[in-house]
Amino acid sequence: MSSLLTPLVTSAGLIGGFQTARATKNRPLGGAVLAAAGAAAFALWKRDAGTGTAAALTGVYLAAFGASHPLAKKMGAWPAVYTVTAGTAVASLVFGRRRG
Repeated sequence: MSSLLTPLVTSAGLIGGFQTARATKNRPLGGAVLAAAGAAAFALWKRDAGTGTAAALTGVYLAAFGASHPLAKKMGAWPAVYTVTAGTAVASLVFGRRRG
């Protein structure tokens, strides 16, 4: 069950952070949602896959956030957020699993 938790947490962070910033017009608040979910995901990845993998997956999470901005100019905001969220969830499922 733990292997499904981190994709849910990262998805909540990316989608929830964007929606929070959009709904409140407060970008720092959206960033706080993104950061809180990222910290929770890091802790879960560290427990399940080790520190190195947790750091790499956190990098994927942050890169996804960064990539969503230029991608939004090409495909729209929500499609960009959903695309990077899906990619992050897949990376988490593949690499963030509990070690043997």
